[in-house]
Amino acid sequence: MLELLCTLPMEVFVRTTVSSKFQITLPAAVRRMLRVRPGDRLEFRIDGGRVELRKVLPNPADVARQLLEEWDFRALHEETGGDAVRHVREMRWADDQP
Repeated sequence: MLELLCTLPMEVFVRTTVSSKFQITLPAAVRRMLRVRPGDRLEFRIDGGRVELRKVLPNPADVARQLLEEWDFRALHEETGGDAVRHVREMRWADDQP
């Protein structure tokens, strides 16, 4: 048996069985508490006789880079003349004019 400790607002202990291939199934309570989805990365921290399981959060710079690669900003560039900040400011100031 492998005992997992999830440290959130409360401590919860759940158990799972190690398979013959040394794999475990994350119990539903752990998946819900850590909001684990397929493809998420997890890390184990071993401290003496304790194992702590954590969800690895994505690097914000990597997420931004991925979004920029996936989205096509040509239409926005054409509409704003290449300066989206100036365009938004002009739109906001135009709303303030009587």
